[in-house]
Amino acid sequence: MARYTGPKAKISRKFNEPILGGEKVLRKKSYPPGQHGKVRKKKSEYAIQSAEKQKAKYIYGLLEKQFSNLFKKASRKKGITGEVLLQLLESRLDNLVFRLGIAPTRRAARQLVNHGHIQVNGKDLNIPSAHIKVGSLIEVRDKSKNLTVITENINTYSEDFSWLEWDKARLVGKFISTPERENIPEKINEQSIVELYSK
Repeated sequence: MARYTGPKAKISRKFNEPILGGEKVLRKKSYPPGQHGKVRKKKSEYAIQSAEKQKAKYIYGLLEKQFSNLFKKASRKKGITGEVLLQLLESRLDNLVFRLGIAPTRRAARQLVNHGHIQVNGKDLNIPSAHIKVGSLIEVRDKSKNLTVITENINTYSEDFSWLEWDKARLVGKFISTPERENIPEKINEQSIVELYSK
């Protein structure tokens, strides 16, 4: 499966956010990467819009074609296109595995799904980009419940999202509703992405 495999610290520094981890590197180098990283330049409207799209792609782990196809899908649905886009991103299986606390990062969640450790509605599903319907159950396969990466993260995870239910004893989560924009914590200006694609 195609995915970003470049330097993670540079991405975090580029946006000054721990997008792919790297809070430590942001404390050490709080300026963009590259020879001219410390030079302040006024960005054009296009550059700002493009940066928002790139940020969303890196946060959710999509490549350009995947993201473009998802935007087309969002634009065909009813509602505000930017919000629908984020809702589609949030309903991906790898993102839900991450949000439930089964994996420490979306990259780790993608790996767990790829390796067959996750089931949806009692059936194995190894496609990280699969869109999960509201009401679906997402669970750790019985044989995988003692995996260190899963148990360690579940024991330390403390975030709670209103659109998800989690049964820690059974390691089963439920996607109970489509999240509203104000409940999605990612710092993304989705309107800039819409304006970029509308040009």
